[in-house]
This record gives sequence, structure tokens and C-alpha cells, in this order.
Amino acid sequence: MAGAPEDPPLDGTRVLLGVTGGIAAYKAALLARLLVQAGARVDVVLTRGGAHFVGAATFEGITGRAVRGEVWEDIASGTHVALGRAADVAVVYPATAHTLAKLAHGLADDLLSTTLLAATCPVVLAPAMHTEMWQHPATRANAVVLAERGVVLVGPDEGELMGGDAGPGRVVEPEMAFEAVTTALAARGPAGGRDLAGRRVLITAGGTREPLDPVRYLGNRSSGRMGFALAAVAAERGAEVELIAAPTELATPPGVTRTDVVTARDMHTAVMARRRAVDVIVKAAAVADFRPEQAAPGKLKKDRGAPAVTLVANPDILAELGTARGADPRPVLVGFAAETDAVEEHARAKLAAKGADLLVVNDVSATDAGFEVEDNRVLLLDRRGGRAEVALASKRTVAERILDAVVVWLDAPEQG
Repeated sequence: MAGAPEDPPLDGTRVLLGVTGGIAAYKAALLARLLVQAGARVDVVLTRGGAHFVGAATFEGITGRAVRGEVWEDIASGTHVALGRAADVAVVYPATAHTLAKLAHGLADDLLSTTLLAATCPVVLAPAMHTEMWQHPATRANAVVLAERGVVLVGPDEGELMGGDAGPGRVVEPEMAFEAVTTALAARGPAGGRDLAGRRVLITAGGTREPLDPVRYLGNRSSGRMGFALAAVAAERGAEVELIAAPTELATPPGVTRTDVVTARDMHTAVMARRRAVDVIVKAAAVADFRPEQAAPGKLKKDRGAPAVTLVANPDILAELGTARGADPRPVLVGFAAETDAVEEHARAKLAAKGADLLVVNDVSATDAGFEVEDNRVLLLDRRGGRAEVALASKRTVAERILDAVVVWLDAPEQG
């Protein structure tokens, strides 16, 4: 009926909120309130560590539901199984280093870990810990394992930490965690998270190599992780995904068809041959702008002195795609830009010049994001003038946000 109030965005949704023993646990009360206000039924599992920072009464007052804390409570009802099966989405806020380690290795020694092990719903983790703990190789490895299993990691942010220090490790604000929860639910969708079902998506990844001689090449620092994360998430969301990969040691994501290439011209040939058969092209690869005019037929010998290398331009694949598409809204074109200064200004100019719909912008001067690391932070620009910032998060989480934007574009091409 016209004028009738809309249902809350999470009306009827069942959310499992795990609160662990970090000093940021008090912020979980704010997240619980946001969830309740959005119409969700929130079940809080409070670990012993979390209870040292905020009490059960706080959460019970906000949610109107009993807080669970111990695996030994009400054993007959199988609490951990019941909670895990009932949840539409689970979020752990904050998620300590210890919690990440337990979940990565399948340990189940308290109510929260046993519940999450029994859950089949989307899981969102908001890491929070000191910088050295977040950057420790063990923690980074645990985060990678969890992301590869489909867990959404949001944050951590960079900012003031306990003890007066500052750096990466600060829990994201409750509003960002709330957004991650709603995004995870939207991605799950009525078909179980398959909002790209029936769509054909072509993704490029990795850094091309331009040969100087049979053993040497011009290359770049791209690891391919961002493109592979996009391919994995797109496949999970129901898309038919083809991945065109420059040299990398990364494994092909499940359900993805992979074509390996080496040079920029190889990638150009592969992409242009497939452009008419897909709905979306995501150009995440770092394609060399230039190549040696001629590669030496034999190995260059250093005792002959430094060789003179003449460089020539490689094809601009994204620009060619934009030109070839013309006024046709398909395929949706997503480009990537790596910038070091005047980032947004240069990126806007590139977006206009290439004819893309969306541009994912990386500030590659940052040391904690971008090339050769597990995390990223990006700026999403679109040709309608829109912009959205994605804070520092795992590349899988960033991939989710990018594909969220792609879905919106697919659903509303007439606004282009």
C-alpha cells in the first residue's frame, strides 16, 4: 500500500554475534543495537575473555534475549548445534588473534568455537589486536586460510590502539561491521548467495612478463591475489567464470575455468576473443604498458656490456574494450588503476579515457595494501560520478565489495 512503512532491512534475520576478549568488546554492544534496530533477532555468545570487558546484562538489555557463554550450559538442548543451525549469518566482533587461530585450525574448546564449527551460514570476522600480532606470519596465515574458506574478514582498521600505540589492528567501527553483515546476507540471497547466477564473467589476473631474452623479462610486482579472489567469489555467487591468468603460482579457484598467458599481447588476444560472450569483464591484471621491441634470441651476456633496449607500447586492452563496446551496455567493464600521487584525480581521468563503467583504484605507495600482500584498500569510482571507499580488508572482502558494485550496475544499466 502506498505510504506504508517499509520493513526493517534485517526483519526476521537471525544473527549470531560472538564477542571475544578484546578491549574493543564494548563496541559490540553498539553493533548489537544496530542489528536489533534493523529488525534482526540477535543471539549473543560471550566468551570468558569478552565477559571481562562487557557484561551479559548489557547484551540482554539490548537484544531482549539470553546471552550464552558456556558450552556446559543446557547441554540437553545441544546449544551449539541449535545456535549454529538457526543463524542466517554469524559475526564475531571483535575477533582476537586467538579466535582467528582456533577457527583456522578447527579447534572447538568453547561455546563460540563449537557453534561456529557447526554453523553453515556466512561468517563475518572483525579482527582486533595489536599491530605486531596482526602482522605476525601465523596470524596472517590464519587470515588467509579463513578467507579461502569463504569467511569474510572486515578490517582491521589503522588507528589508535591499547597502550597509546597506533597502527593496523584497530577493530572497524560498528557501522562497518553492520554493513559487512548486510552485504554477506545480500550476497547469500534467496538462491543461497548466487546473485550472479546465469552471468558470464571474465577476469584477468597477475602481472604479464615481456621477454628480454630467453631467461629474462620485464615484469611487475602483481601477485594475482586480487584477481584470483574476484574469480573465487564470483564463482561462489553463481557466475560462470573464466580467469585469464598471467604467470602465478596461485591455485585455480573451484568452479573457475582458467587460461594461462604470459605477455600483454597474449592477454590481449585471449580477452578480445571472448569479449562478446560475457556479461562482465574485470581487468584486474597488471598488464605491462611497454615491451622490448625485440627479444634477444640468445641469453644476453654481461661481459658484452649493458644492452640497449628499445621499448614499444603494448595494446591498451581496457581502452580497446571500451571502444569496441560503443553504446552497448554489455559487457560491464571494470578496470583497475595503480596510482601513487593525485590518486583520485588521475583515476577519474583514466576512467573517462578508457570508457569503463567502474574503476578500482589502488594507492600503491601504501606499504600495507596492494601488491604482494594479503590485504587491500581501494577506492571504487563509477562513470556516473559515484565513489565508495573500501577500508583495509582481506582481498576476498574487497572482492566482495567490488562484485556488489558490479551487481548493482548489472541490475540498473539504464542509469548509465
